[in-house]
Amino acid sequence: MVLLRLSIGVALLTIVLKMGAWWFSGSVGLLSDGLESFVNLAGAVFALWMLTIAQRPADTGHPFGHSKAEYFSSGFEGILIIGAALAIVVAAVLRLRHPQPLQALGWGMGLSLLSALFNGALALVMLRAARVHQSVALEADARHLLTDVWTSAGVLLALVGVWLTGWLWLDGAVALLVALHILKEGGALVWQASQGLMDEALEPTQLAALEAVLQRHSQAHPGIYFDALATRSAGQRSFAQLHMHLPAQWSLGKAATLRRQVEEDLMAAVPGLQATLEILPQGVETAFEKSLKGQAGTPATSTSRNSPIEP
Repeated sequence: MVLLRLSIGVALLTIVLKMGAWWFSGSVGLLSDGLESFVNLAGAVFALWMLTIAQRPADTGHPFGHSKAEYFSSGFEGILIIGAALAIVVAAVLRLRHPQPLQALGWGMGLSLLSALFNGALALVMLRAARVHQSVALEADARHLLTDVWTSAGVLLALVGVWLTGWLWLDGAVALLVALHILKEGGALVWQASQGLMDEALEPTQLAALEAVLQRHSQAHPGIYFDALATRSAGQRSFAQLHMHLPAQWSLGKAATLRRQVEEDLMAAVPGLQATLEILPQGVETAFEKSLKGQAGTPATSTSRNSPIEP
C-alpha cells in the first residue's frame, strides 16, 4: 500500500519532468514518454484501489476472499498501456511525415534522465516487494515502471542521435519503436490478468514443493496415499485441494490428526496457500471422479492428479 502511494507521487513528479522536457525540446519522442507517465498515474491509482479490495477478508458473498481483484488491476493497466501506445503511434507517424527541428535538447534530455532515475529506483523496490508479498498488482505496476525506464532510454538515444547527425526523422522513428515496445508490454499484462482470472495452476516449483510434502507423509505412514491434487492461484493467495486415502479401520480422530498435520505442512511449503484435504478409505472414489471416468476422452488437466502419490 505504501509503495503504491509512493508510485502515485513519483508518477505525478515524472509527468511534470517529462512534459517539461517535451515543452522545452518539442520532441515527439519525449512527448510519447510523457504520455506513458499519465498511464503510470492511472495504473497506480487503480492498483491501490484493487489492492485495498483484495485485502478484504472473506465474507458470505465471497467465501474465497477478494484476492483476485489484483488481476483486474493488471488487466486495466495493460489496457491503458495499449491505449497510450496507439496514441504514440499516431504522434510518431505525423512527426515522420512532417519532421520538425528540436530545441533545448540539453534541458529535455536532463529532465527525462532524472525522471527515468526516479522510476527505475521505485520499480526495483516494488519488484522486490511483489516477490515477497506475491502481489500481482505490485508486479504489474513495477514492470510498467521498468518499461517506462527503457522507453526513456530509447528516447534519449534518439535525441543524442538527432543532435549528432541532424537526422530529424530519428525522433519519430524511435517514438514508433517505443510505441511497439509498450504495446507488447501492455499485451503481456492483459494476458497475465486473463490467466489469473481463469484459475491458473500454481507454478511448477510450488507444485513440486507440495508433492514433496505428500511423498514424505506417504513414506512415513504406510498404507495411505494422496490423489486428485488440484491447485489454483488467486493473487496473493493460492488454493490446493486433494484426497487423502487411508485404511478403513483408522479412527476418525487419528485420521483428522494426520490430515491437520499434512495441511499445515502443505501451507508451510507454499506461503499463502489454503489447503483442503478430503479423507477417503483406500480404493474409494468420489461421485465426481466416477462421473469423469464415465466421460470417454476427457482430457487430464495440469491442475489435477488422478494417480496416487505414494512411495
